[in-house]
Amino acid sequence: MASPIVLGIESSCDETGAGLVQDGRLLGHAVASSMDEHARYGGVVPEIASRAHVHALRPVVRQALDEAGLTLSDVGAVAVTTGPGLSGALQVGLAGAKGIAYALGVPLYGVHHLAGHVAADTLEHGPLPDPCMVLIVSGGHTSLLLVRDLARDPILHLGDTLDDAAGECFDKVARVFGLPYPGGPAVDRAARAGNPHAVAFPRPLTGPRDDRYAFSFSGLKTAAARWAEGHAGRELPVADGAASLQEAVADVLTSKAVAACREHDVNTLVVVGGVAANSRVRSLAEERCRAAGVELRVPPLRLCTDNGAMIAAVGDLLVRAGTEPAPLDVSIDPSAPLEHATLHPVAIEAVAV
Repeated sequence: MASPIVLGIESSCDETGAGLVQDGRLLGHAVASSMDEHARYGGVVPEIASRAHVHALRPVVRQALDEAGLTLSDVGAVAVTTGPGLSGALQVGLAGAKGIAYALGVPLYGVHHLAGHVAADTLEHGPLPDPCMVLIVSGGHTSLLLVRDLARDPILHLGDTLDDAAGECFDKVARVFGLPYPGGPAVDRAARAGNPHAVAFPRPLTGPRDDRYAFSFSGLKTAAARWAEGHAGRELPVADGAASLQEAVADVLTSKAVAACREHDVNTLVVVGGVAANSRVRSLAEERCRAAGVELRVPPLRLCTDNGAMIAAVGDLLVRAGTEPAPLDVSIDPSAPLEHATLHPVAIEAVAV
């Protein structure tokens, strides 16, 4: 007997996403981005993002349903991002998801945004091996995780970023280099014409005394900015700088991930998140995994950035695992750590004394 169709809703930052998944199969999804509205500010403006979600949520859900050839009454469960992310943006998605779930009389599941990125790969490559190593790289997060059963087991953090995430480093250095926002894709494009060995940028936290699986990209960001400042009055070789920066980031990410696979005797590495779309991160990961005898899994580009399909994928896993739905008063947690795929925080009201 088929599992219910799960509608997933994502609104943690500047993309409004809706997706429909059943038994691990993606039926349809749609994404609306407010990125162009943020570009002139050089980064995401929370109030603009929240307003954009309000306008986009209903059309995005409708578009996903139309792509799948379904109606809202076909939905048997709703999953929604409840954290981490921008508070106002998360509230919009949760309010919409609650309305749909309650109107249809179907269960609602709160999902951790980063677990969604992990589950995105299952829509392309099938169930995750147990165990597998997961490298999450995005604008706000860089983490190395040991994952077993995503729907049932706690997630073990081997290392996280101590300061700037990889995507944040790309965004900030891109601005210094005079490249447009978002910085990640702009750096990737510029790097195609550059020499990745032109600038000897540092590889942070790769020394023998360092925390071997932690990440830090603040120093690399500063080194790139100082290099650019050193060209004052002269033309900045942006392509070489972009290629060298990209090489440094990819080198750190992939070397730590493959080392973790070896130490923990894990045969599969899954690379997810927005920075997983970076061409050099993907190619160097392929090269190093091949040499180490590790299977590499990376979602297709359309599922690397934030989307509702990945949230629906987690919801589908939770439904099939028999997970308890969210309580009626489920709230959001904008800074929730990744411990489990489910995230069912309840707001605690202040009590007058």
